[in-house]
Amino acid sequence: MSENKLERIKCLIIGSGPAGYTAAIYASRADLKPVLYTGMEPGGQLTTTTEVDNFPGYPEGIDGPTMMIQLQKQAERFGTEVRIGMVTEVDFSTERGGIHKVCVDNTTWIEADTIIISTGATAKYLGLPSEQRLRGGGVSACAVCDGFFYKNQDVAIVGGGDTAAEEATYLANICNKVTMLVRKDEMRASKAMQHRVTTTKNIDLRYNTEVDEVLGEQVVEGLRMLNNKTGEKETIAITGLFIAIGHKPNTDIFKGKLTMDESGYVLTEPKSTKTNIPGVFASGDVQDNVYRQAITAAGTGCMAALDAERYLGEVEAE
Repeated sequence: MSENKLERIKCLIIGSGPAGYTAAIYASRADLKPVLYTGMEPGGQLTTTTEVDNFPGYPEGIDGPTMMIQLQKQAERFGTEVRIGMVTEVDFSTERGGIHKVCVDNTTWIEADTIIISTGATAKYLGLPSEQRLRGGGVSACAVCDGFFYKNQDVAIVGGGDTAAEEATYLANICNKVTMLVRKDEMRASKAMQHRVTTTKNIDLRYNTEVDEVLGEQVVEGLRMLNNKTGEKETIAITGLFIAIGHKPNTDIFKGKLTMDESGYVLTEPKSTKTNIPGVFASGDVQDNVYRQAITAAGTGCMAALDAERYLGEVEAE
């Protein structure tokens, strides 16, 4: 690490989804002069969502990219400096009031009094070309976000865990029929969640079944399924395909530095965004593997900025 004088930032925000931008709005209004690095996907997961209908304050709905541009402008209006770049390495101080160092784009080191981590999580997909082509055209990784658009229609969901079971029953309440594809001969979901699936009349549960091809040019029109035991293929007509095989939190650069759960989500103190490192806070999907909504991410972004402001006030008073 170079001994040259490094740029010093009072509040550094890593990530630019609803959590990061909300943290920036609150931090800038508190005169913390935040600098926000956007990361590889400026705007986060919402930039891959065409319609956002469940964020309060948008009675007609709004598309995800537009909403993120508006959040960015709001943060900038109060003085946030938004920079294109990715934090690639961190060197956290373990002392209260210590200075944290981060490296941007593998080249530039900067110092920060407080850091708010809002790097989010990435939905896992199957990796089929047809699936990737139709993301936003009927393929989704969030039934709670997008299920409403398929009201009274036939859809399919892939996955066998608690999330898949929960989303399948959610979809069953609003859709005509839900075909659920489970790759193995049993579900990983808890017994209670399995019971909910098996007792819901309009869920067609298919074990040992995988997606062979998503059908449709512009939008999803059908699904070709493969029975991985018999090799038999079957085609069904659907308008929506929901992938529920998990998320991966974007926390690789923090491994060994922050306390995480077994899946890599950053652990925070109850009713707070404090991590195990003083002056480092985590908000949004990077620490939330339960709700994963834009509005809850924004809420924890607000909390992180308030926590950072209080921390700095306490350190200065000591």
